Order: sequence, then C-alpha cells, then structure tokens
Amino acid sequence: MLNEFYKKLEKIIKHDPRYKADAYEFVMQALWFTQKKLNRKDHVSGQELLEGIRELGLEQFGPMTKSVFQHWGIESTVDFGEIVFNMVDNGLMKKTETDKIEDFKNIYDFNEVLDIFSQEKYRLNFQDKKDEDKDLLSPH
Repeated sequence: MLNEFYKKLEKIIKHDPRYKADAYEFVMQALWFTQKKLNRKDHVSGQELLEGIRELGLEQFGPMTKSVFQHWGIESTVDFGEIVFNMVDNGLMKKTETDKIEDFKNIYDFNEVLDIFSQEKYRLNFQDKKDEDKDLLSPH
C-alpha cells in the first residue's frame, strides 16, 4: 500500500511539479491528525483540514512552519487545496460531491496565523527564560 502511494505520488509530481513530495506526505499526515482530533474516520471539510494543517505544522515545525511550507512550494491555503485535488484525481484521497477547490481559498492568511502566532508564542517563552536568567545573574 505504501509503495502504491509513492508510485502515485511520483506520477502526480511528474504531472504537476509545483509542490514537493514532502508537502503531499504532510497533507496525508494532517488528514489523519484532523480525523483523530475530530474523532472521525471519514470525510473532513477543506476548512477542517486546513485547521489541522495549521495545528500540525506549528506542532512539528514551530516558528519555521511558514518557511517549511514555502520550501515545499506552498504560499497560501489554496495550494493545500491543489495538493488535495491532485491526490483525489490520482486515487489517494476521496471527496464528496460538494467538495471544491474554493473550499481552500483564503481561509486564513499564512502571515497572520503562522508567523505572528508562532513567533509570539516562542517570543513569550524566550522572554520568560531571559527574565529567569536575569534573576539568576542579579545579586540578591
């Protein structure tokens, strides 16, 4: 089954080289992550998948999430839709009659939810650590 996945993935990338193989693998991981989080074994919407992608990306890559996505060829949420529909067209994912590429357009702004969110989160943690270090160095 895994071998079949990679054969189909190779075919997709040959036909549409915009996105790296890692992007497709990540989308599959994000689908499983989202299904587990929502306690479902079946369909998730484009918006639900994008939320799972955001969460899993920040969990795995932290403040580098946007850079990793860009390295894979992903600039906006619609790129994830393109990946999903490439996978659907090649039998790696399924869709319902109502699913469409527009479900992935402008759902969130990468700069807003990846850069600012992750940088603020890590900046606060770093700032707390810096304050602790100052306390250790200060004469008491």
